Amino acid sequence: MARVTVEDCVDKIENRFELVLLAGHRARQISSGGEITVPRDNDKNPVVALREIAEETLSPGDLEEDLIHSLQKQVEVDEPEGDMVEVDELPEVVEMPEPAMMADTPDTAEPEVTFDSLSEEELLAGIEGLVPPEKNDDY
Repeated sequence: MARVTVEDCVDKIENRFELVLLAGHRARQISSGGEITVPRDNDKNPVVALREIAEETLSPGDLEEDLIHSLQKQVEVDEPEGDMVEVDELPEVVEMPEPAMMADTPDTAEPEVTFDSLSEEELLAGIEGLVPPEKNDDY
């Protein structure tokens, strides 16, 4: 095939925009070392990608699936759940006395809950010592 045109590929991939996306993706694969399925004939990578699509040496469905996977940032993988707790490993349950029984005993007063208190100066000093988190691509 001396020259490849969009018309040669449109019968394989009907949508011209999808054709451009898939051919561009395939050309990037070739640039990064992907195996070529047609003779190069001194052509550049986009032309080789279009020739591969026109000659149907690649499946358009496989190429589209590969493009989708390359654009995904998070790939779901089915992994076995390793953090499962066996029934024998569960902590022992301590039964609490019923509220009516607690009222009868005089020494079962609930302990007071105390919180640490900070002065305004201590709070400001603590806030000034905080370091902002590093930015990443997730947010």
